[in-house]
Amino acid sequence: MPNTRTFLKSFSSGEISPEMAGRIDDSKYQQGAATMRNFIAQPQGPAENRPGLFFVKEVKDSTKQTRLIPFRFNVSQTMVIEMGNEYFRFHTLGATLQYTDGSAWSSSTNYSIGDIAKHNNVNYYAKTAHSNSTPPNSTNWYALPSDMTYEVPSPYLEAELFAIKFVQSSDVMTLVHPNHEPAELRRYGATNWQFINIDFTATISAPTIASVVAYVPSSASVNADTNEDHTYVVTAVASDGISERGQSNESTESNNIFVTGSKNTITWNRVTGALRYRVYKEQGGLFGFIGEKDHDSANNPSTYNIVDNNIAQDFSVTPPRYETTFSGSNNFPSAVSYFEQRRVFAGTNNEPQTIFMTRSGTESDMSFKIPIRDDDRIKFKVAAREANRIKHIVPLTQLLFMTEAAEWRVTSVNSDAITPTSIAVKPQSYIGANDSQPVVVNNSMVYIASRGGHARELGYNWQSNGFITGDLSIRASHLFDGLDVTDMTLAKAPIPIVWMISSNGKLLGLTYVPEQQVGAWHQHDTDGTFESVTTVAEGSVDAAYCIVKRTIGGATKRYVERMGTRNYATQRDSFFVDSGLTYNGTNSNTARTVTITSSGNYTKGSSVTLEFPSSIPVFKFSGNGLTTDLNDAIVIVDGTETYRCDITAIADNHTATVKLDRDLPSSLQNTAITSYEIAERTLLGLDHLIGKTVNILADGAVHPTRVVDSNGSIVLNRASSVTHIGLPYVCDLQTLPLALQTEAVGQGRVKNLNHAWLRVFESSGIFAGPNADKLTEAKQRTTEPYGSPPSLKTEDIKIMLTPSWQDYGQIFIRQTDPLPLTVVGITLEVSIGG
Repeated sequence: MPNTRTFLKSFSSGEISPEMAGRIDDSKYQQGAATMRNFIAQPQGPAENRPGLFFVKEVKDSTKQTRLIPFRFNVSQTMVIEMGNEYFRFHTLGATLQYTDGSAWSSSTNYSIGDIAKHNNVNYYAKTAHSNSTPPNSTNWYALPSDMTYEVPSPYLEAELFAIKFVQSSDVMTLVHPNHEPAELRRYGATNWQFINIDFTATISAPTIASVVAYVPSSASVNADTNEDHTYVVTAVASDGISERGQSNESTESNNIFVTGSKNTITWNRVTGALRYRVYKEQGGLFGFIGEKDHDSANNPSTYNIVDNNIAQDFSVTPPRYETTFSGSNNFPSAVSYFEQRRVFAGTNNEPQTIFMTRSGTESDMSFKIPIRDDDRIKFKVAAREANRIKHIVPLTQLLFMTEAAEWRVTSVNSDAITPTSIAVKPQSYIGANDSQPVVVNNSMVYIASRGGHARELGYNWQSNGFITGDLSIRASHLFDGLDVTDMTLAKAPIPIVWMISSNGKLLGLTYVPEQQVGAWHQHDTDGTFESVTTVAEGSVDAAYCIVKRTIGGATKRYVERMGTRNYATQRDSFFVDSGLTYNGTNSNTARTVTITSSGNYTKGSSVTLEFPSSIPVFKFSGNGLTTDLNDAIVIVDGTETYRCDITAIADNHTATVKLDRDLPSSLQNTAITSYEIAERTLLGLDHLIGKTVNILADGAVHPTRVVDSNGSIVLNRASSVTHIGLPYVCDLQTLPLALQTEAVGQGRVKNLNHAWLRVFESSGIFAGPNADKLTEAKQRTTEPYGSPPSLKTEDIKIMLTPSWQDYGQIFIRQTDPLPLTVVGITLEVSIGG
């Protein structure tokens, strides 16, 4: 039985389907893994266990599905929007947006949308602009939660949430659904959000012509039968200088203005918000431009006028025309985006293959002119072989839209920009997309096929002079076959990962760096099922937020949870539990000092007095009827040195007797200290995990599991300054069948793994074996001081594996502790049988 060694150097191809087991020749296969459960494939090659999920808040109604979508004003101002049954909530940096009490409701106050008023100890959100409507009138008021969670009412029902499409521009998010009018969720302030249906009519009122007065010089000899009717209209241009209100009333005056000195004076009333006014004259049924006048905001006259002394009309400039847009049932769009300074809509029930684009430079101006101008609104129907609804609009270098059966490209003909007269629509492929909103990665798009549920990419290819699509999941088809993807988002930093929700409740990740040809799949599970995911920039990372459905005490709970980061300073800061919370007793209040005094010694084991300022109560003790802080500790931090003071008696809420664990230097005696930590033994606030067994990392050490009691608390063996508590999850990494440099690459011969050298980076808590039933723990403690946890290792760790002859020669690595594990490479010593 000869022995040989082989080195597995990379996992950058992610999890590979068992159906690929015969493709040893495939270069991606050689850098993959058979299982990557709760491991993330790094583009450089390592596999690292995923960070845990911080508990943020339970959704408003756990009996109903909820969806998360991102709100990104810029990289420093982001929110996660919780869309539930008829409401929106907002989360950021792992916390939920709160409101403050509104002013007392008054019948004399004119309320605007978004105002908060308090009536009978209940806060109400104003749904409409109104006055003298007493809460709780449901037409005008929406009752806010008593826990001060800020909410905005919405019309969307539970069954509609995952069909909503959205796009954002600055503080305005556009949302569309075929059952509802297109709407905007607007942010005016931290707790001033408004949900408003989009008005596609002009933004200002039309002027009213007050008079048209004819004038003929007295010296002129004119017969009345030579007069002609002259009809005028006036429009107002909005303050943006682009939007123009539809024409005013028509006004006609009979005159012969061809006579020298004859004229018509057109007078109209002012319009609030106008920038200027334009005047048009009719000829042959069409109005042509004859002049304009600026609005005089300084003097603000009540009327304006212009004189027509036989001005020739310019029929290239005509008054705007408006058609009824998105009005009535079955006429609401189901897709939205922006492209070339236009807001783009598509996919109504009555016109499923029609695209609507606003006037250039506007958000909601759907006007056009005759003759058509390049900046007019655009409306066109795609001439396709099948009448499939447009589901998505994606702006890349060119405008793309997707139906259930095809992908299309919209380009211009003989023009740099798309105009009403230069539209060209060409099919790019015939795959089709499902309802999950695609994500854009660099200059490519990732979407989900309408049938089969596979993830695909679509990008421009210069050789074909068009966009081509490819199957991203072909090597990991077992994660998609018979399933579907219901939600999808992109995290750009620290590494680009496309997160997806599978219909089986798992969270799928695709480490995707197309320019390096890296596309690595990994699957993630938890004690429950994932239902929605989104990402927003928070600091230097893109934080992933999830809706997780869990069973707590026999009841269904849905929680908003935020994925942690592996960017931690010390071992005790690492977070690898789900639905978890962190207790951190580090003092951040410089006014809350602590002073240690003694009438005797300050040596190890001595009892000394520890005191906080009397104005700042800290301790709980039996004298005030609260749970005692006995057996907790105060840890003094002096540079890299720590001094633990275990509490043995409590005199009042700011004074205690403590026992020193080591000699206290004179510099810390009888002096106000600001650098310290409060170590707690009894931890509260775990009500969301009552009855659950939880993993615990206490000051960097794995603590025995606990069951959260009915009060939402646990008791540690020893008080800890930094404690992470949450649900455990299992991280499994299994290699692919071995391919050896021998006859038939070692296939058809049984193999036994004798030893494994795991090359790890800052890792601990490692188990390995030939399979999940025969695991051996890697012993890591070496020279660490007593009472401290084993330090994280960056080295090759040798493990003697349990003997097991098998066909494939795979190694199975598992992490169940709340500790980091990064596998950089694996060296295996293999015995080869006959």
